[in-house]
Amino acid sequence: MEEGIIRVRMPRKGEFLGFVASMLGGGRLEVKCEDGNTRICRIPGKIKRKIWIRENDLILIKPWEVQANERGDVIWMYTKAQANWLKSKGILKDFSLEI
Repeated sequence: MEEGIIRVRMPRKGEFLGFVASMLGGGRLEVKCEDGNTRICRIPGKIKRKIWIRENDLILIKPWEVQANERGDVIWMYTKAQANWLKSKGILKDFSLEI
């Protein structure tokens, strides 16, 4: 099987990778972020209608300006292939949850 080119959205300044720890309902989820914080993140409407987020999915979040260590917004969800690519390139570092 040939490996194709994978386009992956990379974290920019002020954005963090995180794993969904639990679904809280009402478009909110608890996310364990790579900076060590656990944030409650909301799924904005434009994303909520396009993707289906489940527990243990790798997502990209942007913390709020107010309560930055506690709250954030989901801005991207990675597929399994993209998450494996990030792990192989060392971008996930020692983020210990299984992909």
